[in-house]
Amino acid sequence: MIAATARHTRWAPYFFLAPFLLIFATFTVYPIFQSVVLSTQHTWGPGATRNVGLDNYRTLVADPLFWKALQNTAFFALGSLLTQMPAALGLAMLLNQKSLRARGVYRLIFFSPALMGFVFVALLVGLVFTKRTGLVNVFLHDVTNSFHWLASYIHVNTPVFDLDYPWLEDHVRPTMVLAALWMYTGFNMVYFLAALQNVDLELLEAAQVDGAGPWRRFWHITLPSIRPVASFIALLSIMGSFQLYELPYIIFANSNNENGPRDSGLTIVMYLMKTGFAKGNLGYACAIGWVLAILLVAFGAFERFLNRKEDV
Repeated sequence: MIAATARHTRWAPYFFLAPFLLIFATFTVYPIFQSVVLSTQHTWGPGATRNVGLDNYRTLVADPLFWKALQNTAFFALGSLLTQMPAALGLAMLLNQKSLRARGVYRLIFFSPALMGFVFVALLVGLVFTKRTGLVNVFLHDVTNSFHWLASYIHVNTPVFDLDYPWLEDHVRPTMVLAALWMYTGFNMVYFLAALQNVDLELLEAAQVDGAGPWRRFWHITLPSIRPVASFIALLSIMGSFQLYELPYIIFANSNNENGPRDSGLTIVMYLMKTGFAKGNLGYACAIGWVLAILLVAFGAFERFLNRKEDV
């Protein structure tokens, strides 16, 4: 009886893990393995498959549209990183001030854009940045026109912003960066707020007593304390940027070129989706997907390497 009970106890963990392992193997492990196989094939459907080895990857290296998509995605990732992090940290430091009233209201206002989906944001971007009637062009035109009118009294000629400024024609990539800045700055701000609230106040007070100014206190105490969170936010921003799809896809869905003017709105995920599902070339799409996966793993490994190097 004791031996039977011990045997049942030994197998109990595997029994409870079996449903998860079965589902994980069916819907995660097998699709990943199958995508590796597909990336070495030319396939236009189940009945038209041919093994080509690494030809898909060789074609990818020589594909100018892929490099254009990678360039667009990298620009968006770098632009998002360089704009969102300073803006989010600045807002977090401002809203972390105990003397500020209604801090909860301001936090909700700044965070609320993150509650919107990329589809809705893309529709707003199409309206806000359009020529002649777009909110951005109208606002900049009215402001510069007011300065022009005031400057005319002292005989100074100042330029007036053009109502027909082509944001969505000649400046697609900066426009997407600005849209992401509005959408995700508040989201990153929440992480920075949590990090700032864990900064040792005794260290800050001691530094202030020793005569350290605000900048030195920030550089030598606050910034090192929030560095792990900042590194995490940077990694999230880069990985999210390299998976951009909905924003440019919705903006240019009804245009003459769905990739944007001169393919400036094409991202890696858009190229993957169009190759795999619009054209039906699943093998080439899997090759694109694996290149993207390798890039994301490389970013994650680089972030871990930097953290370990700084911790030593």
